[in-house]
Amino acid sequence: MNYTLWTVVAVTVMVGFPVCVPEEIQAAGQQRGTPGDFRLGSFFLGTQRTEEQEWGAIQASAEAGDVDAQYDLGAAYDNGVGTPQDYAEAVRWYRRAAEQGHVDAQFVLGVRYFFGVGIAQDDTEAVHWYRLAAEQGAAGAQSELGVMYANGRGVSQDDAEAARWFRRAAEQGYAMGQANLGELYYLGQGVPLDYREAVRWYGLAADQGNAAAQFSLGVVRFFGRGVAQDYAEAVRWYGLAAEQGHARAQNNLGLMYTRGRGVPQDDAVAVSWFRLAAAQGLPDAQYQLGFAYDFARGVLQDDGEAVDWYRQSARQGHAAAQFSLGGMYAGGRGVPQDNAVAVVWYRRAADQGHASAQFSLGGMYARGEGVAQDAVQAHMWFHLAAARSTGAFQAQALRERDGLAGKLSAADHGEAQRLAREWEMAGPR
Repeated sequence: MNYTLWTVVAVTVMVGFPVCVPEEIQAAGQQRGTPGDFRLGSFFLGTQRTEEQEWGAIQASAEAGDVDAQYDLGAAYDNGVGTPQDYAEAVRWYRRAAEQGHVDAQFVLGVRYFFGVGIAQDDTEAVHWYRLAAEQGAAGAQSELGVMYANGRGVSQDDAEAARWFRRAAEQGYAMGQANLGELYYLGQGVPLDYREAVRWYGLAADQGNAAAQFSLGVVRFFGRGVAQDYAEAVRWYGLAAEQGHARAQNNLGLMYTRGRGVPQDDAVAVSWFRLAAAQGLPDAQYQLGFAYDFARGVLQDDGEAVDWYRQSARQGHAAAQFSLGGMYAGGRGVPQDNAVAVVWYRRAADQGHASAQFSLGGMYARGEGVAQDAVQAHMWFHLAAARSTGAFQAQALRERDGLAGKLSAADHGEAQRLAREWEMAGPR
């Protein structure tokens, strides 16, 4: 299984309102600090020596094989303290310390290999150094090793092994390990599905200020999984995470304001949160911002802005944004009218199973707009749209499909049905 993480892994799909599941199996840099932000050691602390004297002392000790000095020299190059910043030289000194068993250096070297900073990116090497540090009890390295197993990076994918390493980190009180272990319990991956246990681990991490865990607590409060459903509590946890810059929490908080759940309905406040998340590149928030401009929700109506935000989201594969962008081209709103381009965007959304896009694409084929007129293709897309909808919309799709069926030959009707079956077997692209 592939997960969505802040810096390393993989996955939650957010569709409409609200987000589906918590998303963070987190990776390096969340508590420990990102590469280039590691502590300097004793050579730079609590002395009266000048920077030049400090630099000379640390170099001499490092060259003589002092493992702490080697680590500190790596940190000095990392941070540009006493010398120009040089990530490659930092890695060289971290390696010398790591090879002597320095646990912090082993962890940092694993992070460097994972991100490819100062050295070529290499998941296998990252795992090697994480494991050495993890086996010495380094909680951060244990959590990172769990991430690698969860995503099958540098090792064979193994949720049970991921859970084992997350638990070792979590039991030391390491917030990322706690949040990650909670996520596995929420998903039932590597451990039995257990929402209450997920909530327990999320809570421990959230109490330490972990934004991902705070976001996840917002999700479980929204759905009432493992705890009583409580929209106001969902808003509170989303807010704590959002204030730390967590993009999905910002987006979900915007959705709560859009619908007036747990807070008074306020489109303008919703837009402010969508904008923060959209600026971080979150496609769900970009779509919501495009929708706000499209329909004047909390902002003045602006077709050009709507197109811009829809496009940014659509390019990242967001089906609703692709459908909306197709509609803007079909209607000539914010862009020159262009049915051929509309068809391109409708098709991308339709291939993901978006029912409205499938219906619109069927209409384009039926009328020969942007594509050659083709009743067989139109029938197929209307059929698929009907299969993915209910109520009045489904009835309309069925009317369009059945209206075409009466005009098709038996062979063409059979071909349309065959194409629809093949699409269903292949599933959304």
